[in-house]
Amino acid sequence: MLKQFREFAFKGNVLDLAVAVILGAAFGKVVSSFVEDVLMPPLGLLFGRVDFRELFIDLSRGGYPTLAAATAAGAPVIRYGLFLNTVITFVIVAFAIFLLVQQVNRWILKPGAGPKECPFCASMIPVKAKRCPQCTSQLAAA
Repeated sequence: MLKQFREFAFKGNVLDLAVAVILGAAFGKVVSSFVEDVLMPPLGLLFGRVDFRELFIDLSRGGYPTLAAATAAGAPVIRYGLFLNTVITFVIVAFAIFLLVQQVNRWILKPGAGPKECPFCASMIPVKAKRCPQCTSQLAAA
């Protein structure tokens, strides 16, 4: 059983997936930092010097002036400013992944666009070939 697990764990696909997960987590941190530290401060300034992280609804109606004061008092709050940051982070990550997938799809050959195998000599030939350049056999129309 250990041998089978080792073979599974060290196959290329599993290692590729592990690297992708690690890179994805790091990319998520970079995007989160971009949203929280670079994008949101100018937006807050644009909306009248608002710090989105400090936006909250006090459910206890205690009239706390800041999120820190409400949290220190143990008041129940809805932190919708942090939620807005998270939503914006998600949209940016989703858009970046969308662009990445589009580029990868452009690089990958479409079905029927790559070479095919000659049925007579098994050499690889262009899809549109009418005669095999290796064995000179006449090929059926594609």
